[in-house]
Amino acid sequence: MLCLLWSVLPFYAAQVDTLMVKSPSMNKEVQVVVVVPDIALGKKSVDCPVIYLLHGFGGNAKTWIGIRPELPQIADEKGIIFVCPDGKNSWYWDSPINPSYRYETYVSKELINYIDSQYRTYNNRKGRAITGFSMGGHGALWLAFRHPDTYGACGSISGGVDIRPFPENWEMKQLLGPYSENPQRWNEYTVINQSPYNSKSGPLAIIIDCGYYDFFYTVNQKLHEKLRYYNIPHDFLTRPGGHTHEYWNNAIDYQLLFFYKYFHPN
Repeated sequence: MLCLLWSVLPFYAAQVDTLMVKSPSMNKEVQVVVVVPDIALGKKSVDCPVIYLLHGFGGNAKTWIGIRPELPQIADEKGIIFVCPDGKNSWYWDSPINPSYRYETYVSKELINYIDSQYRTYNNRKGRAITGFSMGGHGALWLAFRHPDTYGACGSISGGVDIRPFPENWEMKQLLGPYSENPQRWNEYTVINQSPYNSKSGPLAIIIDCGYYDFFYTVNQKLHEKLRYYNIPHDFLTRPGGHTHEYWNNAIDYQLLFFYKYFHPN
């Protein structure tokens, strides 16, 4: 069963849909906010690329549109659909110990299938990007690195790209088990130990951003160095700033430009 509530923000032609989209793997409905540009609506609509925006720990489906209220205007200007799912505090994993948390399956398969069936999307990796902040930055890279045939581009803002220095934080041990008892599992479930292998369709376009004063800065720097060591192309941005909404509000503009150029290479 799908419940649909939609509204049109004033001054913009873009449509903002608030959906409840069923997850068969978790047997529940998940709230999702979808921002649809005017060119993807109506009888003369055209296919548009999609950017999936993942929130951080403690957030929900409406977090991104709260951080960046201009998303409807940006959607119209760039011709991009934005999809913002409620990832709970899942770190966007399929938890190996809690079967009610299967957010990797949900975001990278179930939700994408739904969005592609209901909206005018390109319906391939070349028209699909994913990014997020904090826990969502980890989630975006985790999903893209593991599903490079699903996403063509990915990003992270202030991302928790190595979870191992923070074994007592943000409910991760409820999803993975305590680090002291499961170090190998924590090694396997952290982004920095994933390799963004080229898919059959081509390499990932990667952008990583973290402020100097962020408590995740060191792990982001180490991820950047690892990608450089393995000669994996990526953009790495850093400037003064901490783990704040103000930083994310600014940083998302750089990522959107990066993704727009990916979608329109010529």
